[in-house]
Amino acid sequence: MNIDPRLHRQVEQHPYPLLFATISGAHLYGFPSPDSDFDLRGAHLLPLAEIVGLREAEETIEKSGVHDGLEIDLVTHDAKKFFLLMLKKNGYVLEQLLSPLVVQMSLEHEELKALAPACITRHHSHHYLGFAATQWKLFQKEDPPRVKPLLYVYRVLLTGIHLMRTGRIEANLIHLNEEFRLPYVPDLIARKVEGPEKGTLPSTDVTLHSTEYERLRAELTQAHEQSRLPEQATAAAALNDLLVRVRLQTASA
Repeated sequence: MNIDPRLHRQVEQHPYPLLFATISGAHLYGFPSPDSDFDLRGAHLLPLAEIVGLREAEETIEKSGVHDGLEIDLVTHDAKKFFLLMLKKNGYVLEQLLSPLVVQMSLEHEELKALAPACITRHHSHHYLGFAATQWKLFQKEDPPRVKPLLYVYRVLLTGIHLMRTGRIEANLIHLNEEFRLPYVPDLIARKVEGPEKGTLPSTDVTLHSTEYERLRAELTQAHEQSRLPEQATAAAALNDLLVRVRLQTASA
């Protein structure tokens, strides 16, 4: 995917220096609709004066709306908050960090990506099980059902299974399905990519998808039980050293 120059301009307008900014959401997952917004995610670096003073620092910066003709949803966290999220069982932030759709990078971004494997544990499966359950409930309650939550169900379950088995993050459903070969996934992706963001499924075999949802949940649970991934992240000391270093560099700049 070629990065639209307008996304670079949005990132350049950020009020704080960025360690990185990447594209997440449907574009990362492999099924953006023509009207999908661009989910920009990243980590910024607060100046030392805003950290040590009495004022509450802006740990999270959010910006949404139509800018430069593009619908943007931008969310970045200060480095400390982002590093702490990396140490929790949060697959979402690792997907953002490792997204191949990079809008802005730095040497620190490369260091963070190198530390990502040491943040992965077998308990990341709970993140994906929980996310899938939320999307499945959303899919079930809508009439007619929408294709987006169903694609999210399959995406997160396959990402979780793949992670438990290999220790590697893969968020793109097209790539994942090269491994899992679910026959209904290409049609669902085509519906999403060729239709509107809130496109519905006029006729869908709910029984099939219900059976598949339960089967893949069980497969992810089994993959968790059989996984050789560690129980805890081991990157805390390295992330602490990186954070101290970038703070000091900012202070001396």
